[in-house]
Amino acid sequence: MAVEELQSIIKRCQILEEQDFKEEDFGLFQLAGQRCIEEGHTDQLLEIIQNEKNKVIIKNMGWNLVGPVVRCLLCKDKEDSKRKVYFLIFDLLVKLCNPKELLLGLLELIEEPSGKQISQSILLLLQPLQTVIQKLHNKAYSIGLALSTLWNQLSLLPVPYSKEQIQMDDYGLCQCCKALIEFTKPFVEEVIDNKENSLENEKLKDELLKFCFKSLKCPLLTAQFLEQSEEGGNDPFRYFASEIIGFLSAIGHPFPKMIFNHGRKKRTWNYLEFEEEEDKQLADSMASLAYLVFVQGIHIDQLPMVLSPLYLLQFNMGHIEVFLQRTEESVISKGLELLENSLLRIEDNSLLYQYLEIKSFLTVPQGLVKVMTLCPIETLRKKSLAMLQLYINKLDSQGKYTLFRCLLNTSNHSGVEAFIIQNIKNQIDMSLKRTRNNKWFTGPQLISLLDLVLFLPEGAETDLLQNSDRIMASLNLLRYLVIKDNENDNQTGLWTELGNIENNFLKPLHIGLNMSKAHYEAEIKNSQEAQKSKDLCSITVGGEEIPNMPPEMQLKVLHSALFTFDLIESVLARVEELIEIKTKSTSEENTGIK
Repeated sequence: MAVEELQSIIKRCQILEEQDFKEEDFGLFQLAGQRCIEEGHTDQLLEIIQNEKNKVIIKNMGWNLVGPVVRCLLCKDKEDSKRKVYFLIFDLLVKLCNPKELLLGLLELIEEPSGKQISQSILLLLQPLQTVIQKLHNKAYSIGLALSTLWNQLSLLPVPYSKEQIQMDDYGLCQCCKALIEFTKPFVEEVIDNKENSLENEKLKDELLKFCFKSLKCPLLTAQFLEQSEEGGNDPFRYFASEIIGFLSAIGHPFPKMIFNHGRKKRTWNYLEFEEEEDKQLADSMASLAYLVFVQGIHIDQLPMVLSPLYLLQFNMGHIEVFLQRTEESVISKGLELLENSLLRIEDNSLLYQYLEIKSFLTVPQGLVKVMTLCPIETLRKKSLAMLQLYINKLDSQGKYTLFRCLLNTSNHSGVEAFIIQNIKNQIDMSLKRTRNNKWFTGPQLISLLDLVLFLPEGAETDLLQNSDRIMASLNLLRYLVIKDNENDNQTGLWTELGNIENNFLKPLHIGLNMSKAHYEAEIKNSQEAQKSKDLCSITVGGEEIPNMPPEMQLKVLHSALFTFDLIESVLARVEELIEIKTKSTSEENTGIK
């Protein structure tokens, strides 16, 4: 019945001129053709499409059948013989139908699926889509529309993370990336072959450039790369990245020129509309490109060999900042790798303090602090700590001094502040061991820095448990200074400032310890009484109320807090003992001299 209906519509349309086809004819043709597919009359439908007499009708109306045919091809339960016929029908429709209508139809079919069907649809339709676009005159617009649609769909797919996930490729992203390169190549070659630089060719270049930048962001910004020793040339993302960077050079935008001019007011590559509109996207893409070149070594042989390590570090710091602002594990990891790669090229103590006047040279260490304190992944926290230490090691003395002041003022984290204080102690130690003192870690400059270290933020009311790391580091530094610097030498300036240190740090610390110990001893007493009555109650630890904790657990937490206070108190007592011994000894020496 469906076949007869379709033949009846075709017979009526055969006697009409192309321009005389009515909207009603299109609708009837689509319905009848769809019914033929649904009822399994595929052989008869294939004959109708192959019939030379129906060529004009199929050209104008056949694109309506592409959707139903493609949906049948995407169904896995079709038998092989049927699938073969569907492929023949599909190939004929692509060959015969109006390319403009086909383009829109195919793009709609690419946009339809979700989940794992996205890649199945793309892999099926890329080759036909390429064929259709090559028939069109307004190629730049068509390729731009197609690449944008494809990228939007691919960006919905999860990026495989581990080696096993990449090999399994459950969602087909790796296959799609490879197929997308093959899809794009003819259009890149067309740009290369066209020597006239016509307006249409320039537009095509721009669409390809946009696609390359989008690809650098997704999937390449988050994609993990296999170790080169284990990939054996089979890393799909390395292949994709290499081809994308190759496309950039091929269409007249070699990556060295682009990445070294990104962010400058005057660029040597100056046409890219979305740079103004989507600056954040471009920043992500350029950071991804820097990682691919400098860490993965993709096309690194194209870089000029004369570039100094300091220049490369300055260039990469902005990109590292972009990476560290993200929250994805793989992206943060890339920022840390790029930073390590850039820093290892530089000698210790050679990074001049003036570089800290460049915004990214301060925001990157602050970004490292955020990863160290907020990232839930331990390996990244440890790596960030190691990178912050490496960064500190590369700075000159004034640079270290400036960075220490900045981080002490901005980190708001006791552990980070303790880490900085330990670094200050190391710098003082190196300075005291030299024949010529380092002015930044002795005398007035050091005293100014110690003002940020040897004090309690809220005086005696400071939460000592929450600030215990910082306080212990500060006491250890003070103990070191008292032992190493004699009052008569006073190289560090400590003995001149001792009165202020006692008033601003040691005395408030004594008061705070007495208050804190009294509070926690009272809490222990309450907890012990609750334990007898077997009630659940809440306690306050480090300014945080911990509700409904079993009494045994409460006691452990409270005794741990008391142990911390005892530890602080013992170091404080030792510091005060050393001060007394040193001042007494100096006094006796001075008396003896007189």
